[in-house]
Amino acid sequence: MTLSLFHFFTHTLVACAIATPVAYAQNRTPEKYKTNVPPSVDLSYAIRAKQQGIPVDGDGMVRWNTSGNTFSVSSETRAMVVGKILDARTEGLIDEYGLAPNSFTEKRFRKEATTTSFDRTSKTIRFTSSEHTYPIKGGEQDRNSAIWQLISIARATPAKFKPGSEWSFFVAGQRDGEPWIFKVVKQEKITTQNGELNAVHILRAPPPDSQGQHLDIWLAPSLEWYPVRLRFSDSNGDFIEQTLKEVRKK
Repeated sequence: MTLSLFHFFTHTLVACAIATPVAYAQNRTPEKYKTNVPPSVDLSYAIRAKQQGIPVDGDGMVRWNTSGNTFSVSSETRAMVVGKILDARTEGLIDEYGLAPNSFTEKRFRKEATTTSFDRTSKTIRFTSSEHTYPIKGGEQDRNSAIWQLISIARATPAKFKPGSEWSFFVAGQRDGEPWIFKVVKQEKITTQNGELNAVHILRAPPPDSQGQHLDIWLAPSLEWYPVRLRFSDSNGDFIEQTLKEVRKK
């Protein structure tokens, strides 16, 4: 989450309200979406946030690369004063379900790096920081790749990204995994350093009875559906917002 300070400030995600993540992973039937991965690109973001009532500013860089049937996505986040606070990288293949991560490595500020492995021989997801395991059935993502899987689906089926439509994946983090459900809200205009852009607003909300974090994503169809803004909001009023500064296509 990719893509942002979200990985640094959020240590756990709330499990699905109707089933435990393990039961969901064991019993789910994988949904096969049509996908069209976007072209390779470097994206830089301006970050503003409020954490525990304290304003925070910084910069983020996302590097998305694809070649043949392989992909990688890396993100680096720096905050004023403290410097680099996040390094995250995913490498994987592109298969019939879209993005198929092989490994997700994340290094947070003053913490040891962790690796989430998608062992496709044994069809098992494993973690260096916990004993949890989950079966691989198809379409599973990590926090770094999930948004890029969503982008790939939107590029393949743009007419289906209308208000009220929903898209779900099983997403693995540093220690465990859970279902993420993305819901299309509406089209909006977003002001960036590249000017005003039409964007599709998509929401990932936690279960109704949880205090989990909301994730708002704005994807720009005119820019290959790259994310032009992301906002992570807590129930206490704290937030983290990333807005696109520069697009460098490769």
